[in-house]
Amino acid sequence: MLEHSVGNTVRKVLHHIREEYQTATRGTAIATSPKAQFSIAKFVLQGQPRKQVTSAPKSEIRGTLKENDPDDPDSFARGLKPVLMEAIQDVLDELETVYDNVSKNAKDHIHSDEIILTLGMSRTVEAFLKTAAHHRNYTVIVAETAPSYEGRKMAKSLSSAGISTFLVPDSSIFALMSRVNKVILGAHATLANGGMFAITGSQIAATAARAHSTPVVVCAGQFKLTPLWNLYHDYAALDFGNPDEVLGFEEGHLVDKADVVNPYYDYVRPELIDAYITNDGDHPPSSIYRLLKEAYDDEDTEL
Repeated sequence: MLEHSVGNTVRKVLHHIREEYQTATRGTAIATSPKAQFSIAKFVLQGQPRKQVTSAPKSEIRGTLKENDPDDPDSFARGLKPVLMEAIQDVLDELETVYDNVSKNAKDHIHSDEIILTLGMSRTVEAFLKTAAHHRNYTVIVAETAPSYEGRKMAKSLSSAGISTFLVPDSSIFALMSRVNKVILGAHATLANGGMFAITGSQIAATAARAHSTPVVVCAGQFKLTPLWNLYHDYAALDFGNPDEVLGFEEGHLVDKADVVNPYYDYVRPELIDAYITNDGDHPPSSIYRLLKEAYDDEDTEL
């Protein structure tokens, strides 16, 4: 699967470039001209060196250039560069603090003596649960998440932090769901319709939670908001693991009788999710499309 987070970060940076450019040109002839439309290529060309029409020495030319000099065709780009660098730094700061910002309200979502179900190894969910443990005493049930068994890493990490943790096989999810107060999942990518791509087993957990009317909460940074839709439906994408992890070749008498599929991600439909907890607050799946419109530009949907 294409790493969506990289494309989302690029879209965010392009959005900031357009936003700062339009702010800087507001009220000028560039902004008011009906024929003047912004493009990234045009902006880049404004910062390129230009041939000097005068034959004056370079030292004299360099001395006459000013940041807002109307006679200097590059002055606009030089004046805008610090603003763009600051905007890009804001994007980097958001990425560096995403786990802390998602977890800052963890105590409002997890209450004492609750039983939480999770699966896989999500750094966002891990930070969320550990932060809540500073204020609440609760129990976490972690599914093994076969065949990757990343749930074992999560269970070990939570247990070492002093959280009451139980590791269970994936086949026990439905049987245990009646005792669970809340399901907390991580996301690989949050889609435009409010659904998500998540580690294998998430679809099973979300479906079991719906059958028992158990709320499903997803912890994910806004950099995972992706202006795309799931086109595969059965699986999250054409990204499959080694089938030998499910049915080894030593089971020769079964290999020829079965088609083994090992998808790495599940597609979880938006109706199975109750809320997204992001670094910019809590949102229902129906609000994801609005967040995408605020974060990205339409022309960057297809990179």
